[in-house]
Amino acid sequence: MERACRLAFTALLLLPSLLPAQEYPAKPIRLMIGFPTGGNVDIVGRIVAQKMGEGLGQQVIPENKTGAGSIIANDYVAKSAADGYTLLVVSGAFVTQAATTRKLPYDPLRDFSWISTLVSYPLVLSVRADSRFKTLDEFIAYVKSNPGKVNYPSPGMGTLYHLAAEMFVSMAGIDMQHVPFRGGSEPLTEVLSGRMELLFDALTNSYPQIRAGKFRPLAVSSAERSPSLPDVPTVAQSVPGYQVTSFLGVAGPAGMPAGVVERLNREVRRVLALPDSGQRFAEWGGTPSPSSPEEMARRVETEIAMWKKVVELRKIQLQ
Repeated sequence: MERACRLAFTALLLLPSLLPAQEYPAKPIRLMIGFPTGGNVDIVGRIVAQKMGEGLGQQVIPENKTGAGSIIANDYVAKSAADGYTLLVVSGAFVTQAATTRKLPYDPLRDFSWISTLVSYPLVLSVRADSRFKTLDEFIAYVKSNPGKVNYPSPGMGTLYHLAAEMFVSMAGIDMQHVPFRGGSEPLTEVLSGRMELLFDALTNSYPQIRAGKFRPLAVSSAERSPSLPDVPTVAQSVPGYQVTSFLGVAGPAGMPAGVVERLNREVRRVLALPDSGQRFAEWGGTPSPSSPEEMARRVETEIAMWKKVVELRKIQLQ
């Protein structure tokens, strides 16, 4: 009798953590997107939100909470109730900010519940279609012969594109000058105009320009060739060991019930397996990449550590 009472008491203690998963979702879910409408993060977030809503039986409402390169959205979600009704689209900026920002208003490792990665995509190194450079080897050889005379743009200090380029400069043994802009499409415009030679950008951003014949892709940053650009070599074929692949994912505040995380993970996997989802992502140069919550946590931690090493090696000033 005493043992039965103890078991019943234990079950009552566990009941609050079980109920949310059983009843979830009982109302619409907000999906925070830290970037403006129209970009790849926004487009992927909206596709996923719509498809998840269909499977969950409740609306998943995308909300653009912009500012500080997504830090405002990240902080908002980190400080929200851990009930599964406020989620975040995590981008590659999340890990680079953790490596380059002196003090964030949240802990990038401890203040979030990881749900799943959504899409993986390489960066692509492109030149204007009429550039004198036909291959990455030609470009590297030219820069080695003209140290410090070639500039490359980025959307800002400490961004993924800045750090990826600095890693490339270091591993290729070349000297290029960084010209940071204030986000947006200015880096792409600088290369299209011919004022600068080489663009480091997400394939999801550059792919439309490549398909339109305005850019010539020299290499992709992933370990393998991209299905979207099967004829374009990898950077590692010219610079052995170089590999950068960014991602988008979904997270929530730390402390979300395990059952809710599992339900959301299952739904993300269903959405990413839909043929039309894969086709939409492929149009932007991305590949559906579902993961377990544990795999996403490891990826975030590994990439933060990697970019911290680049920051230290290249003596990049913390923001």
